[in-house]
Amino acid sequence: MSTVQISAADVNKLRQQTGAGMMDCKKALMEANGDFEAATDYLRKKGAKVAASRSDRDSNEGVVIAKTTTDGKKGIIIEVNCETDFVAKNADFVAFAQAIADKAVATSPTTIEELVSLEMDGAKISDLIIDQTGKIGEKIGVSKFEIVEAEKVIAYIHGNYRLAVLVGFNQDGEGLDEAGKDVAMQIAAMSPVGVDKEDVDSRIIEKELEIAKEQIRAEGKPEAMIEKIAAGKLNKFYKEQTLLNQEFVKDSSKDIRKFLDDTNKGLTVTAFKRVVLGA
Repeated sequence: MSTVQISAADVNKLRQQTGAGMMDCKKALMEANGDFEAATDYLRKKGAKVAASRSDRDSNEGVVIAKTTTDGKKGIIIEVNCETDFVAKNADFVAFAQAIADKAVATSPTTIEELVSLEMDGAKISDLIIDQTGKIGEKIGVSKFEIVEAEKVIAYIHGNYRLAVLVGFNQDGEGLDEAGKDVAMQIAAMSPVGVDKEDVDSRIIEKELEIAKEQIRAEGKPEAMIEKIAAGKLNKFYKEQTLLNQEFVKDSSKDIRKFLDDTNKGLTVTAFKRVVLGA
């Protein structure tokens, strides 16, 4: 144990540098004989131990953040998790997640692994996550990372960072910011399974057809009519579950395809991502 006198000013300085608690900072400085760099390493090691001990804990709270590049041609969504709603609402935790999102926008990683390997504030994001675990005492991590690239990308965050949407469009024209937000809000509310019919996974189509046929048989319809009626039910599924064919929530007289074409001739959605916290 150190015989070096540790002043309150030293403890406060280390606390300001690391964000760790006062008692943790005092103990770290004592263990490190007053060496700030060694004390910081001690706190990080403490954080690593905390992270390891909490590796089996659920971290389904947190924030989902969507951002776009300044030219609007690329957008990202990240989900940064913690264990409790209390921490998720903490301004420092939200700021930490925002900083990771800013780094992702600025440097264009393609995977979570690439993202957490990036340097931020002089350290790897993966190490900073360990530091946060040590400071907060909860399991922290990045669980989702989505990217959309297009001529114009709109980002939307709903419900106090609990849901985020990216929408990519085939053109960037007048009025698209407002229209794009309307489409993003539609995606947030209606959770489509694809942009259009051809984007729906074949397994989903097979499942919907099978369900429809069973319903039709249960109604006692003739076997010869089953295929035709099932096809009609599948078309209804496309109308309800694919974005361009969905009824526009703000104007039921048109679908999203018509709404976009009315906004700018030929305007359409090329891709979207929808991320729900903990899902």
